[in-house]
Amino acid sequence: MDDQQLLRYSRHILLPEIDVGGQQALLAGKVLVVGLGGLGCPVAMYLAAAGVGELHLADDDLVDLSNLQRQIAHGDSDIGRPKVDSAADTARQLNPDIRLRRYPRRLEGDSLGSAVAAVDVVVDASDNFATRFALNEACYRAGVPLVSGAAIRGEGQLSVYDFRREDSPCYRCLYHDGDDAALNCSESGVLSPLVGMVGSLQATEALKCLTGAGDLLCGRLLIIDAFAMEFRTLGLSPDPQCPVCSCPR
Repeated sequence: MDDQQLLRYSRHILLPEIDVGGQQALLAGKVLVVGLGGLGCPVAMYLAAAGVGELHLADDDLVDLSNLQRQIAHGDSDIGRPKVDSAADTARQLNPDIRLRRYPRRLEGDSLGSAVAAVDVVVDASDNFATRFALNEACYRAGVPLVSGAAIRGEGQLSVYDFRREDSPCYRCLYHDGDDAALNCSESGVLSPLVGMVGSLQATEALKCLTGAGDLLCGRLLIIDAFAMEFRTLGLSPDPQCPVCSCPR
Protein backbone atom coordinates (compact mmCIF):
# COMPACT_ATOMS: atom_id res chain seq x y z
CA MET A 1 0.00 0.00 0.00
CA ASP A 2 1.15 3.55 -0.69
CA ASP A 3 0.82 6.46 1.76
CA GLN A 4 -2.60 7.48 0.45
CA GLN A 5 -3.95 3.96 0.92
CA LEU A 6 -2.46 3.69 4.40
CA LEU A 7 -4.32 6.87 5.33
CA ARG A 8 -7.57 5.90 3.57
CA TYR A 9 -7.74 2.50 5.26
CA SER A 10 -6.11 3.47 8.57
CA ARG A 11 -9.26 2.72 10.63
CA HIS A 12 -9.26 -0.81 9.28
CA ILE A 13 -5.53 -1.24 9.81
CA LEU A 14 -5.96 -0.24 13.46
CA LEU A 15 -8.24 -3.25 14.00
CA PRO A 16 -6.19 -6.25 15.17
CA GLU A 17 -8.64 -8.55 13.36
CA ILE A 18 -7.76 -6.90 10.04
CA ASP A 19 -4.40 -5.07 10.32
CA VAL A 20 -2.22 -4.56 7.25
CA GLY A 21 -2.53 -8.16 6.08
CA GLY A 22 -6.32 -8.07 6.12
CA GLN A 23 -6.45 -4.81 4.22
CA GLN A 24 -4.07 -6.21 1.64
CA ALA A 25 -6.46 -9.17 1.27
CA LEU A 26 -9.34 -6.74 0.67
CA LEU A 27 -7.36 -4.84 -1.95
CA ALA A 28 -6.65 -8.13 -3.74
CA GLY A 29 -10.23 -9.38 -3.35
CA LYS A 30 -12.94 -9.76 -5.97
CA VAL A 31 -16.64 -9.75 -5.08
CA LEU A 32 -19.69 -10.31 -7.27
CA VAL A 33 -22.82 -8.44 -6.12
CA VAL A 34 -25.98 -9.76 -7.78
CA GLY A 35 -28.79 -7.21 -7.54
CA LEU A 36 -28.28 -3.45 -7.17
CA GLY A 37 -31.52 -2.71 -5.36
CA GLY A 38 -32.24 -2.12 -1.70
CA LEU A 39 -29.69 -4.66 -0.48
CA GLY A 40 -27.11 -4.42 -3.23
CA CYS A 41 -26.73 -0.64 -3.01
CA PRO A 42 -25.32 -0.55 0.55
CA VAL A 43 -23.34 -3.73 -0.14
CA ALA A 44 -21.59 -2.19 -3.15
CA MET A 45 -21.02 1.14 -1.39
CA TYR A 46 -19.48 -0.36 1.74
CA LEU A 47 -17.33 -2.84 -0.19
CA ALA A 48 -16.03 0.01 -2.34
CA ALA A 49 -15.34 2.22 0.67
CA ALA A 50 -13.63 -0.66 2.50
CA GLY A 51 -11.18 -1.12 -0.35
CA VAL A 52 -12.28 -4.35 -1.98
CA GLY A 53 -10.10 -4.26 -5.08
CA GLU A 54 -12.58 -5.42 -7.70
CA LEU A 55 -16.37 -5.27 -7.69
CA HIS A 56 -18.44 -7.16 -10.24
CA LEU A 57 -21.95 -5.68 -10.35
CA ALA A 58 -24.88 -7.55 -11.92
CA ASP A 59 -28.44 -6.32 -12.50
CA ASP A 60 -30.63 -6.21 -15.61
CA ASP A 61 -33.01 -3.55 -14.30
CA LEU A 62 -33.33 0.23 -14.79
CA VAL A 63 -33.69 2.78 -11.99
CA ASP A 64 -37.34 3.63 -11.30
CA LEU A 65 -38.85 6.37 -9.14
CA SER A 66 -40.28 3.76 -6.76
CA ASN A 67 -36.75 2.50 -6.09
CA LEU A 68 -35.52 5.74 -4.55
CA GLN A 69 -37.27 5.19 -1.20
CA ARG A 70 -34.58 2.65 -0.29
CA GLN A 71 -31.99 2.15 -3.06
CA ILE A 72 -29.43 4.68 -1.89
CA ALA A 73 -26.84 4.29 -4.68
CA HIS A 74 -29.35 5.85 -7.13
CA GLY A 75 -30.83 9.36 -7.31
CA ASP A 76 -33.45 11.30 -9.26
CA SER A 77 -31.03 11.96 -12.10
CA ASP A 78 -30.48 8.19 -12.50
CA ILE A 79 -34.10 7.33 -13.30
CA GLY A 80 -34.14 5.29 -16.51
CA ARG A 81 -30.44 4.40 -16.28
CA PRO A 82 -29.19 0.83 -15.82
CA LYS A 83 -28.75 0.16 -12.11
CA VAL A 84 -25.27 -1.26 -12.71
CA ASP A 85 -24.16 2.07 -14.19
CA SER A 86 -25.65 4.17 -11.41
CA ALA A 87 -24.24 1.92 -8.67
CA ALA A 88 -20.84 1.81 -10.38
CA ASP A 89 -20.74 5.61 -10.51
CA THR A 90 -21.54 5.85 -6.79
CA ALA A 91 -18.92 3.23 -5.92
CA ARG A 92 -16.35 5.05 -8.01
CA GLN A 93 -17.12 8.34 -6.24
CA LEU A 94 -16.54 6.65 -2.90
CA ASN A 95 -13.27 5.06 -3.99
CA PRO A 96 -11.73 5.90 -7.38
CA ASP A 97 -9.08 3.20 -7.00
CA ILE A 98 -11.42 0.21 -7.23
CA ARG A 99 -11.85 -1.80 -10.41
CA LEU A 100 -15.38 -2.36 -11.68
CA ARG A 101 -16.96 -4.93 -13.96
CA ARG A 102 -20.58 -4.54 -14.97
CA TYR A 103 -23.12 -7.15 -16.00
CA PRO A 104 -26.21 -5.21 -17.19
CA ARG A 105 -28.06 -8.46 -17.80
CA ARG A 106 -29.39 -11.49 -15.98
CA LEU A 107 -26.63 -14.00 -15.35
CA GLU A 108 -27.70 -17.51 -16.32
CA GLY A 109 -26.19 -20.85 -17.28
CA ASP A 110 -22.56 -20.78 -18.36
CA SER A 111 -22.30 -17.00 -17.97
CA LEU A 112 -23.37 -17.31 -14.33
CA GLY A 113 -20.87 -20.09 -13.71
CA SER A 114 -18.07 -18.06 -15.26
CA ALA A 115 -18.99 -14.93 -13.30
CA VAL A 116 -18.99 -16.85 -10.01
CA ALA A 117 -15.71 -18.63 -10.76
CA ALA A 118 -14.02 -15.26 -11.44
CA VAL A 119 -14.47 -13.93 -7.87
CA ASP A 120 -13.64 -14.77 -4.26
CA VAL A 121 -17.07 -14.07 -2.74
CA VAL A 122 -20.61 -13.71 -4.09
CA VAL A 123 -23.24 -11.52 -2.43
CA ASP A 124 -26.83 -12.46 -3.25
CA ALA A 125 -28.86 -9.25 -3.12
CA SER A 126 -31.45 -10.47 -5.63
CA ASP A 127 -35.21 -10.45 -5.18
CA ASN A 128 -36.43 -13.78 -6.57
CA PHE A 129 -36.03 -17.46 -5.80
CA ALA A 130 -35.00 -18.48 -9.31
CA THR A 131 -31.90 -16.29 -9.11
CA ARG A 132 -31.17 -17.32 -5.54
CA PHE A 133 -31.37 -21.01 -6.38
CA ALA A 134 -29.15 -20.59 -9.44
CA LEU A 135 -26.57 -18.56 -7.50
CA ASN A 136 -26.52 -21.09 -4.71
CA GLU A 137 -25.82 -23.97 -7.07
CA ALA A 138 -23.18 -22.06 -9.04
CA CYS A 139 -21.36 -21.08 -5.83
CA TYR A 140 -21.52 -24.64 -4.53
CA ARG A 141 -20.06 -26.02 -7.77
CA ALA A 142 -17.27 -23.42 -7.75
CA GLY A 143 -16.55 -23.63 -4.01
CA VAL A 144 -17.11 -19.87 -3.62
CA PRO A 145 -18.74 -18.54 -0.42
CA LEU A 146 -22.22 -17.04 -0.81
CA VAL A 147 -23.51 -14.24 1.42
CA SER A 148 -27.30 -14.31 1.18
CA GLY A 149 -29.71 -11.67 2.48
CA ALA A 150 -33.39 -10.80 2.13
CA ALA A 151 -35.82 -8.18 3.40
CA ILE A 152 -39.58 -7.75 3.20
CA ARG A 153 -42.00 -5.58 5.16
CA GLY A 154 -40.15 -5.15 8.47
CA GLU A 155 -38.37 -8.49 8.46
CA GLY A 156 -34.90 -9.38 7.27
CA GLN A 157 -32.65 -12.41 7.24
CA LEU A 158 -29.03 -13.21 6.55
CA SER A 159 -26.77 -16.24 6.31
CA VAL A 160 -23.43 -17.26 4.81
CA TYR A 161 -23.03 -20.48 2.86
CA ASP A 162 -19.29 -21.04 2.95
CA PHE A 163 -18.64 -23.64 0.28
CA ARG A 164 -14.95 -23.70 1.14
CA ARG A 165 -16.09 -25.83 4.08
CA GLU A 166 -17.37 -29.39 3.80
CA ASP A 167 -19.88 -28.95 6.63
CA SER A 168 -21.67 -25.84 5.33
CA PRO A 169 -25.39 -26.04 4.53
CA CYS A 170 -26.62 -24.33 1.37
CA TYR A 171 -29.56 -22.14 0.46
CA ARG A 172 -31.51 -25.14 -0.85
CA CYS A 173 -31.21 -26.80 2.56
CA LEU A 174 -33.42 -23.98 3.83
CA TYR A 175 -35.73 -23.25 0.89
CA HIS A 176 -37.36 -25.50 -1.67
CA ASP A 177 -39.01 -25.25 -5.09
CA GLY A 178 -42.48 -24.65 -3.68
CA ASP A 179 -41.34 -21.52 -1.85
CA ASP A 180 -41.28 -19.32 -4.97
CA ALA A 181 -44.69 -17.83 -4.18
CA ALA A 182 -43.10 -15.69 -1.45
CA LEU A 183 -43.99 -12.04 -0.91
CA ASN A 184 -42.17 -9.25 -2.74
CA CYS A 185 -41.61 -5.56 -2.03
CA SER A 186 -43.81 -4.30 -4.85
CA GLU A 187 -46.82 -6.07 -3.33
CA SER A 188 -46.04 -6.06 0.38
CA GLY A 189 -43.76 -3.06 0.92
CA VAL A 190 -40.50 -2.84 2.83
CA LEU A 191 -39.20 -0.51 5.53
CA SER A 192 -36.56 1.72 3.97
CA PRO A 193 -33.72 1.44 6.56
CA LEU A 194 -34.21 -2.32 6.91
CA VAL A 195 -32.59 -3.03 3.55
CA GLY A 196 -29.68 -0.88 4.66
CA MET A 197 -29.35 -2.92 7.84
CA VAL A 198 -29.34 -6.22 5.99
CA GLY A 199 -27.10 -4.92 3.19
CA SER A 200 -24.57 -3.56 5.68
CA LEU A 201 -24.49 -6.92 7.44
CA GLN A 202 -23.98 -8.66 4.10
CA ALA A 203 -21.04 -6.36 3.39
CA THR A 204 -19.63 -7.18 6.83
CA GLU A 205 -19.80 -10.90 6.16
CA ALA A 206 -18.22 -10.47 2.73
CA LEU A 207 -15.28 -8.58 4.31
CA LYS A 208 -14.93 -11.36 6.88
CA CYS A 209 -14.87 -13.95 4.08
CA LEU A 210 -12.01 -12.10 2.40
CA THR A 211 -9.94 -11.37 5.50
CA GLY A 212 -10.67 -14.36 7.74
CA ALA A 213 -11.62 -11.95 10.54
CA GLY A 214 -14.16 -13.05 13.15
CA ASP A 215 -16.68 -15.88 12.90
CA LEU A 216 -18.76 -16.15 9.76
CA LEU A 217 -22.53 -16.51 9.95
CA CYS A 218 -22.16 -19.99 8.47
CA GLY A 219 -24.51 -22.65 9.81
CA ARG A 220 -26.63 -19.88 11.32
CA LEU A 221 -29.58 -17.82 10.09
CA LEU A 222 -29.92 -14.29 11.48
CA ILE A 223 -33.53 -13.07 11.58
CA ILE A 224 -34.33 -9.38 12.09
CA ASP A 225 -37.69 -7.90 13.16
CA ALA A 226 -37.15 -4.18 12.64
CA PHE A 227 -40.48 -3.08 14.09
CA ALA A 228 -39.83 -4.94 17.33
CA MET A 229 -36.05 -4.36 16.97
CA GLU A 230 -35.35 -7.99 17.78
CA PHE A 231 -32.56 -10.17 16.42
CA ARG A 232 -32.66 -13.96 16.58
CA THR A 233 -30.20 -16.56 15.37
CA LEU A 234 -31.24 -20.06 14.32
CA GLY A 235 -28.87 -22.96 13.74
CA LEU A 236 -28.73 -24.47 10.24
CA SER A 237 -27.47 -27.91 9.30
CA PRO A 238 -26.92 -29.50 5.88
CA ASP A 239 -29.94 -31.39 4.58
CA PRO A 240 -28.81 -34.94 3.71
CA GLN A 241 -31.51 -34.97 1.01
CA CYS A 242 -30.61 -31.55 -0.44
CA PRO A 243 -30.69 -31.65 -4.27
CA VAL A 244 -27.58 -29.43 -4.39
CA CYS A 245 -25.09 -29.90 -1.57
CA SER A 246 -25.77 -33.60 -0.93
CA CYS A 247 -24.44 -34.30 -4.44
CA PRO A 248 -20.73 -34.46 -5.35
CA ARG A 249 -19.29 -31.38 -7.02
